Amino acid sequence: MSDLKVERRFDAPPEVVFDAFTDPDVQKELYADEPDWVVESACDLRVGGQWTIAFGPPGSEPARETSVFQEIDRPRRLVCSSTMTMPDGSSVDTGLLVTFEEEDGGTRMTILQSGFATDRLRDDFAGGWPSILDGLGRVVAARVAR
Repeated sequence: MSDLKVERRFDAPPEVVFDAFTDPDVQKELYADEPDWVVESACDLRVGGQWTIAFGPPGSEPARETSVFQEIDRPRRLVCSSTMTMPDGSSVDTGLLVTFEEEDGGTRMTILQSGFATDRLRDDFAGGWPSILDGLGRVVAARVAR
């Protein structure tokens, strides 16, 4: 099994970053790789609650990620199990640990996604996180500027 670790620093308090990351309306922006992509998101932010995100280009079968929250410690930590179902029907099950640590007046967000069957699969997922975190950075910056 293979793990993926991604880190990003944001110039905002942990509460702002946590709330933006778990906001279903924000997810619609983060998962749209292109401006016309269809993104649907619903988040029941409670232990046992589901977080579902469907995304993909218009006119195609979307990819669907369904996560179940196992631990929520706002604004420090999220733990969930996640299943990504691809348009071809294949799926990938992983564990997700996301931490939000105060660092020099900002937040260090660390994502540990575990349980990839192969390094190649892990690397495919690693390619998606940068654009998601770039989008999160834009949302966080806009919320801080208000």
